[in-house]
Amino acid sequence: MVNYIDLFEAYEAVKKELNLWRDVGPRFWSKVQFAQNGGCWLWTGCILRSGYGQFSSGSRTDKSARSVRAARLAYELMRGDIPKGLQIDHLCRNRACVNPYHMELVTPKENTHRGLAGAHNVAKTHCPQGHPYNEENTYIQRTGGRVCIRCQKASARRYYLKTKPQQRPVKTKEEGE
Repeated sequence: MVNYIDLFEAYEAVKKELNLWRDVGPRFWSKVQFAQNGGCWLWTGCILRSGYGQFSSGSRTDKSARSVRAARLAYELMRGDIPKGLQIDHLCRNRACVNPYHMELVTPKENTHRGLAGAHNVAKTHCPQGHPYNEENTYIQRTGGRVCIRCQKASARRYYLKTKPQQRPVKTKEEGE
């Protein structure tokens, strides 16, 4: 789990250390492909596996190298500081976009709720084992999650067989002698 407080504090230290406001602006904006009519401004620099842009500054030789998310830096360069405890939400849903007017500051909880994970799971029609999510085979949890009844019963049966005490055959009088 990512500790966003630590990331925020590390970013603040980087910003102060490198004076990002003054020194990196021209180099940063040279890595942006601007769109007409308010479209997405695409980051053409380093793109992480997660799809977010990353901007690096400093030098490895003197150990001043630091990296920040491109969208975060774009927001701060154009719109100002991001208060502690808030995150950037891409309203356009394009992680490579650095247009600060496509971003909104939200709490981590709100950012999670707006994410695509919920929509992705709702679209599933079958459990991982291939059983249908229908009225007869689906239990809805209090949290809203779905549980496949057939898979749950199979799991409970495996657990029971693994944990029940082993039954020993009863010895008869003839066997005991």
